[in-house]
Amino acid sequence: MRLKAALLAGLIALSPIAALAQSEQMDEALDISRMLLNPPEGVDLAYGAFQRGYYLTALRLAERRAATGDAVAQTLIGEIHANGLGVPQDVPRAITWYAQADQNGDIQATFQLAMIYQTGAGVPRNRERAAALFQKAADSGHVAAKYNLGLLHVEGTYAEPNLAKAAKLIGEAAEAGLPEAQYDYAIMLLEGAGIAPDTARALDLLEMAAEQGLPEAQVEYATLLYMGARDGSRDAQGAARWYGRAAEAGNAVGQVRYAMMLAVAEGVEEDIETAAMYRTLARRQGLTEDALDQMLRGADPATLARAEERARYWPGVPPSENPASDAPQNPSDAPLPNTLDTPPIPLADLTNAG
Repeated sequence: MRLKAALLAGLIALSPIAALAQSEQMDEALDISRMLLNPPEGVDLAYGAFQRGYYLTALRLAERRAATGDAVAQTLIGEIHANGLGVPQDVPRAITWYAQADQNGDIQATFQLAMIYQTGAGVPRNRERAAALFQKAADSGHVAAKYNLGLLHVEGTYAEPNLAKAAKLIGEAAEAGLPEAQYDYAIMLLEGAGIAPDTARALDLLEMAAEQGLPEAQVEYATLLYMGARDGSRDAQGAARWYGRAAEAGNAVGQVRYAMMLAVAEGVEEDIETAAMYRTLARRQGLTEDALDQMLRGADPATLARAEERARYWPGVPPSENPASDAPQNPSDAPLPNTLDTPPIPLADLTNAG
């Protein structure tokens, strides 16, 4: 009886956070079970399981459909093997499945094959094969394939050297909302490469790509705002905001330029400590700037020491600045570990030709 009482006391003592985490995992597992037993109309069970991180369940469901020639299921199997999700990574096997799906008309599989051959991920690199596959997928309307094919036309080695074709393809991908394409097409518009110059449209596209979190676009847009490209007058506040966003994302150029604006209080309040922290972070990536060094030359040594400590723990914060680190540690207060895998970025999202 005393043992039962002790067990009950232990259950009552479970922290609310731990109980909530356990409950959320159970709810997600039940959702999958309900969907498998009684799926709503139009739901793709295999992809539903895949998106929730149940990769082996997704694989089993997809294999049943793939045997009947289902191209979408074949692509999903290729995705699982290509990324090693729940199974050992096996790129050759993934290629086999992608190739079947490509033959059965799934342009996503065509694009995935192109990216594998373009990057040489797990197989010998074959950029001629990649170019042909990009062309096939682009002809069927695949946005990322258009972008990558456009880059090949700019390069002019594995596709016809043709800036006009490149601008058309990259422009179509930009209009579809692909941030990398928005950035590259904006540069083409600024330089008049393959298309008539259009600064206003270029600025709009750079802002769109910056809003989507592309650091290169954030830096370029910030620079143009600082130069007064919008209305002829310098927008230091706008420039500082976008340099700051790029700095927070880890872009070395953004870190240096934001540090300079922090050091001289241009467009933002002066913050020598944060400026010194970003200088350190940029240096780690191999980027130094003499002008920034001059701005920080007379800084208080204690301030620089705090900046170095912040840089050491970035993007986190030093223990001395984390109130939670000073609180007593109670094992029962820790949340249960999350046993559900978070899906990694699939090959479909690797749109940069490299």
